[in-house]
Amino acid sequence: MKASTSLPYIALAIGVIAVSTSAILVKLATAPSAVIAFYRLLFSTLFILPYFLWKSMPELKTFTNKEWLNSIIAGVFLALHFILWFESLNYTSVASSVVLVTLQPIFSFIGTYFFFHEKISLHAFFSAIMAAIGSIIISWGDFQISGMALLGDFLALAACIMITAYLLFGQHVRKKHSLTAYTFIVYGISTVTLFFYCVLLQYPLVRYSYNDWVCFILLALIPTLLGHSLFNWSLKWISTNVISVTILFEPIGSIILAYIFLGESVITSQIIGGMIIISGILLFVFEKKFKRILKEEPSNINS
Repeated sequence: MKASTSLPYIALAIGVIAVSTSAILVKLATAPSAVIAFYRLLFSTLFILPYFLWKSMPELKTFTNKEWLNSIIAGVFLALHFILWFESLNYTSVASSVVLVTLQPIFSFIGTYFFFHEKISLHAFFSAIMAAIGSIIISWGDFQISGMALLGDFLALAACIMITAYLLFGQHVRKKHSLTAYTFIVYGISTVTLFFYCVLLQYPLVRYSYNDWVCFILLALIPTLLGHSLFNWSLKWISTNVISVTILFEPIGSIILAYIFLGESVITSQIIGGMIIISGILLFVFEKKFKRILKEEPSNINS
């Protein structure tokens, strides 16, 4: 079986299943959200450490002061993302939380418009409108359940904004440096940020149940390292657009796993709102891909 044919797609499918376990493992843990986030990033950093020391440590000398600053800011935003998202799962369902977090491409589009002055296309505008309508439908349905579920939805949206900021600050650094070096720095900064956050709020960092420690380690191994590593490995054979679309299936995987392991059901407003959000993001992703093809066509004709 050739890696260039079926194997990368199998890896992609496994990667989606892996990242889909994140919300389930957070729900199964009983520790405070910040503590879960701290140990997820700590164990992820420790698992990366041997390979980083072997391959990427000398690369740190090539980081400029601006790249260090952007990496530190990105790490802080990543820590805030995990705190807010994990906290949202204490109030709302897996279905609502994971679907709202997938709004990241739309928030990224808004961020690049304000910070990098990228033009807004009609397709992008309609994508954002669809995503907003889907979010309102989900939030309205959750509000009918309880005000706390609505709070969870807002926390999930805030988490989405944080992950967008993390990506915006880190994108240029990531393009210039290896995945291992950049990931180790950002995860390390996030770990330190979460440690001080836990100390500030006086969350205990020890004396958790065996179940919690298993969840901490599995969060680092399965969704963080296995899931995202498989996505990055697949990039060698599969386009970024395909991977971006595939990741949108994470909510579906999470919802199925939540039904199996947590007994969570899905209400009509979540189905309708989720379908509208995912449709809007698909429209956005494919519109960007189409524009890229149009830009490449003249050069292809000239050659």
